[in-house]
Amino acid sequence: MDAAPHEEWPVSRLASVSGTSTAHFARSFREAFGIPPHRYLLTRRVERAAALLRDTELPVTEIAFQTGWSSLGTFGRTFRDVTGESPGELRERRQAAPGDLEQVPHCFVSAAQRPNLKMAVSEKRRRESDDKTE
Repeated sequence: MDAAPHEEWPVSRLASVSGTSTAHFARSFREAFGIPPHRYLLTRRVERAAALLRDTELPVTEIAFQTGWSSLGTFGRTFRDVTGESPGELRERRQAAPGDLEQVPHCFVSAAQRPNLKMAVSEKRRRESDDKTE
């Protein structure tokens, strides 16, 4: 999944590759990584998209497709839900205040900017919606 986050990675495919049942794979993955496989993949996709927004001039649409989304709308909504800002806002902020990140190893920058998806995006949306209505 890390090498090709743009591909589809249903649990059935992952389980087949690892030679286990779907249920056993999903349970073992969650125990090992602390989150379900889908959320792990979503984290990697958002992380990769943020890096491309920061480090390239590729159009947002191209970045969405390169990182595994088939819909620009879904990409934008999910990206905002996870990071708190739209892809365009992130790019503008990074370009307006470029840091001296060239001196920092890429793995450290990625780890520091990795999205925290301990809860499902849909649950996060629901809670934010509940907070606004109160």
